[in-house]
Amino acid sequence: MKRFSVVIVGGGVAALEGLLRLHRLADDRISVTLLAPEEQFTYRALSVNEPFSLGSPKQHPLAEIVRDTNATWLRDSLSSVEPSKGVVHTTAGKTIAFDALLIAVGAKLHPAFEHVKTFDDRRADELLRGVVQDVEGGYVKRAVFISPPGPAWPLPLYELALMTAERGSDSSADLEVSLVTADSEPLPAFGGDVSAGVGDLLETAGVRLFTSSEVEVKAKSELIVHPSGTVLRPDSTIAMPRMSGPGISGIPGGGQHGFITIEPDCGVPGTDGRVFASGDCTEFPLKHGGVGAQQADIAAAAIARLAGADVEVPPFNIVVRGKLLTGAKPKYLSARYVAGKGFDSVIADEPIDGGYEQVAAPELAPYLEHAGATA
Repeated sequence: MKRFSVVIVGGGVAALEGLLRLHRLADDRISVTLLAPEEQFTYRALSVNEPFSLGSPKQHPLAEIVRDTNATWLRDSLSSVEPSKGVVHTTAGKTIAFDALLIAVGAKLHPAFEHVKTFDDRRADELLRGVVQDVEGGYVKRAVFISPPGPAWPLPLYELALMTAERGSDSSADLEVSLVTADSEPLPAFGGDVSAGVGDLLETAGVRLFTSSEVEVKAKSELIVHPSGTVLRPDSTIAMPRMSGPGISGIPGGGQHGFITIEPDCGVPGTDGRVFASGDCTEFPLKHGGVGAQQADIAAAAIARLAGADVEVPPFNIVVRGKLLTGAKPKYLSARYVAGKGFDSVIADEPIDGGYEQVAAPELAPYLEHAGATA
C-alpha cells in the first residue's frame, strides 16, 4: 500500500517537533521527507549565556533524528510550492511530491537600525563578548538595549540588560543601562503579574526602562527616545532584529510583514487542506520555539488525520513559558496567550511545570534528553 507522503521543511524546533509527533501518531501510515540544509539542530534559547562565559547552545545531529523517525533527509532548501499539484521545488532544482506539507522555515531577520549592533542568537558570542569585556573593564559606561515594534520574542533583550547590569555591578563599574521597548509594559505576552515582576527586577538592577517608546538613531553614540524626547548617548547599543516572513513563492496570503497566514489547525488557507505551517514563519505574533512546537503538534495531528490515523486535533490554545536569565537566580514565567494578551500570569523562583532546562517541546525535549543520556 502506498504510504501518505509528507514533506517537512526546516531544521528548527517546530520542524523537528512536527517530525517526532508525526512519527508517534502515524508512522505506519506515512513516509516523511525532511527538507533542511543544516547538519545540526542547535538550541539557541540560552545563547545569551555565551558572551558571559556561562555556556554554549547545545547541538544534535539531524541525521540521528531522521534515522530514529524513519524519515528521509534531503539537505536542500525550499524554493517554491505548487499546492494544487502537490509538489515543492528546492533551490538545487529538485521536485518532491507530497500529500501534505509542513512549512517550518523560521523568519527572516533584518537590522532594525544603522550604527547599532543587532542581536543574533546564531552569533551571540561573536557580537557581544567584547561588549561584556568592556563593561567589566569599565570602558562601557552607558549601554542601551532596544526592542523595536513588530513581531518578536523580546525576552533575550531583557536577559541581556539584566545580565549586563549585574556584570557591571560585579565589576564595580559605573554603568548606566537603559532598555527601550515599543511595548506598553515589560513582556506583555506573559500578562500583568509577569510584567510587574520583570519591571521590579529592572528597577532593582538599576535598568532605566522606557515603555511605549521608539528610538531615533541620530549617530552611533546619540539616540532620541520618542515620544519623551530623551537623549541617550550610549557607548554600546544593542537592538533586537526586525522580523519578516519567508516569502515563499506559491504560498497564498502572506499575512502582515509577509508571514504565513494559518487557521486554527495551522493549515494555510487556499491550499486545499494540504499545506500547514508552524513556528516563526507564521503570522502568530510571538516568535518562540515553545510556541512553534505547540503549533507543530496541532499541524502534525491534522496531517495524521489526513493520513487516516484516528487522532484528535488539539485546540489552538497557546501557553507561553520562559526562563528569564538575570545574572543571578533565574525567574520562571508562564501564561496563556489569548488575543494578544497573557492570562493566568505567573512569575516564580522555581520551575512552574518543568521543561525549562530543555527545549520547550513535548516531543523534542524528551528525545534530546534521552539522546544526551545515551551519548
